[in-house]
Amino acid sequence: MLIYKGTTQEFVEHNRFNRIADIMDEAFLSATGRHAGTAEYTSWQNSLSRVRDLIEVAGLSDNYIALEYSVPYNSHSRIDCLLFGRNGDADNVFLVELKQWSKVDATEIEGNYVETYVGGARRVVPHPSQQVKGYHYYLLDFVEEFHSGQTMHLTSCAYCHNYSRTDDSGLFNPVYRKITSQFPVYCKEDLPALAEELWSRLHSGAGLEVFNRFMLSRIRPSKKLLDNVRDVVRNGKQYSLLNEQLVAKNLIWGKIRQGLKTEQKSVVLVKGGPGTGKSIIALNVLAETAARNHTALYVCKSKPFREGLQKLVGGTAKNLFINPYFLVPAKVEEGGLDVIFVDEAHRLEQSNVHRYMKPEHKSDLPQVDQIIRAARTSVFFIDDKQSVRHLEIGNSEVIREAAARMGASLDEVELVSQFRCMGSNDYLLWIESVLGFSSERRIFRDTEKFDFRIFDTPAELYEELKRKEKEKPGSARLVAGFCWPWSDPRPDGTLVNDVKIGDFEMPWETKGDQWAGDYPPWHQWAIMPKGFEQVGCIYTAQGFEFDYVGVIIGNDLVYDPQSDSLKGNISATRDPVLKRDKEHFDKHVRNIYRVLLSRGMKGCYVYFCNNETRTFFDSRIDKKDKPHNH
Repeated sequence: MLIYKGTTQEFVEHNRFNRIADIMDEAFLSATGRHAGTAEYTSWQNSLSRVRDLIEVAGLSDNYIALEYSVPYNSHSRIDCLLFGRNGDADNVFLVELKQWSKVDATEIEGNYVETYVGGARRVVPHPSQQVKGYHYYLLDFVEEFHSGQTMHLTSCAYCHNYSRTDDSGLFNPVYRKITSQFPVYCKEDLPALAEELWSRLHSGAGLEVFNRFMLSRIRPSKKLLDNVRDVVRNGKQYSLLNEQLVAKNLIWGKIRQGLKTEQKSVVLVKGGPGTGKSIIALNVLAETAARNHTALYVCKSKPFREGLQKLVGGTAKNLFINPYFLVPAKVEEGGLDVIFVDEAHRLEQSNVHRYMKPEHKSDLPQVDQIIRAARTSVFFIDDKQSVRHLEIGNSEVIREAAARMGASLDEVELVSQFRCMGSNDYLLWIESVLGFSSERRIFRDTEKFDFRIFDTPAELYEELKRKEKEKPGSARLVAGFCWPWSDPRPDGTLVNDVKIGDFEMPWETKGDQWAGDYPPWHQWAIMPKGFEQVGCIYTAQGFEFDYVGVIIGNDLVYDPQSDSLKGNISATRDPVLKRDKEHFDKHVRNIYRVLLSRGMKGCYVYFCNNETRTFFDSRIDKKDKPHNH
């Protein structure tokens, strides 16, 4: 999305007659179906007149400007201002991040964060130079013209036009010296200096030509970005592959090589239950793809899991991990990528059309078809028993049908050996038997190998998890069925103790990207220390694993004496999506607890809100060595 584009002369005129904010709001309405919010409209009024001043002082005439440019594969991040022109024979793009801040306090939080008043409250947010750095390298990572034979340079800075420069404090505290030396911050006194810098980069004009070159550039991962993934993933010993994992890897590579030689599209379907190594295979092949300079993307709908992988690889390599919503035909050329890896393919939806989707991202083409269209080889990693919402239609048959529809060859491989739950296939088969996935009555006897325990109270369960977490930080987490309300954080950012069982009470994990009290906004329940003090749910736990997991099974799963089996109780769920889907609730609640009960590598500790459900589980454990905590 691009809200505004035009010559610098047109931009100056639109500002002079106070029309720029209205023009941008009209364009925003056309692009999104709604008007810009009051705060955004006001920011255009306040900041863009300062950009006009810069252009006039710099004497830029034959140049081009773009405002509110959405970065590739990410509709949530928009660059405020891009200016285009030449310096001699060199094409230049100048990125300016605009800030209205007038007061900022420095923080010691790692990662270059500051505290300021924004969005109606005091918040901890990235330092402007840190934000600019992210945009700068994102463009370098994906806009191919920055790496072509004909030189095109990118220069990036922040312009805090209301902020008074004070050395060694605020934005210029020594803690930010390294980042500001790389990506400078200009303040209200610095207009002449910034104008001079703009002139030095853009004074030869030809802005429209440079703009067109930038906008028409192919969007694909750069070699440097791929190298980062290769180095991080290939150096990790924990990613060694075994048994049928190697079979899957070799099959995938065979199809990638075939796709590079012919026009034939290939689809590989890798099926496997919890802990069989689907994500490990995907990361290994992604790393080797990068090492061989092939273009690839890693697609995953689950935001917590996707961000966990981004944290694992770090740096700019995180930009290879995207949401499937960004693979629409309008943004991605057909066959433009060598390979796409789709993790948790069971979470794919029918299409990119829903009421919250921006118009430019909508497409009637099924989501699976969009993925197959975008790459020569598409690899789907799937567990057909992990679907937990009716909108998530991803399953093996859907992918088979899409491959046939798109004229792609199809190969399948199934992963059987699992490496979670101490490798105890007995435990996983037992869980599936108790939950009703099979008619076979199984008894769990492998308690010495895998530490499964039932606790009388959630407090006792949590105390045991505390002991494990103290021994090894990051090794334990508590999860629960969605049977309690989920409140927004209080105005000060602290969380409400929604999960209440007798005297035990804890908050759910932080919603989305919201500020969580004394913890910074990059909080991730599964991977950051604060997560141990919160309760996770299926939507954050899916895809992760821990040494020990505690599971609170709510009243949404109850014992039915007539069928001598467990069944879903929709009246107990507080999940608004599942509550509207009575037809599929029983299936989804079983899938949910199958996922939660299989997150542990070494042990799983359980508390049952319903005594009859507990008794049913208890009856399926070997009486000789029944692991209870009384």
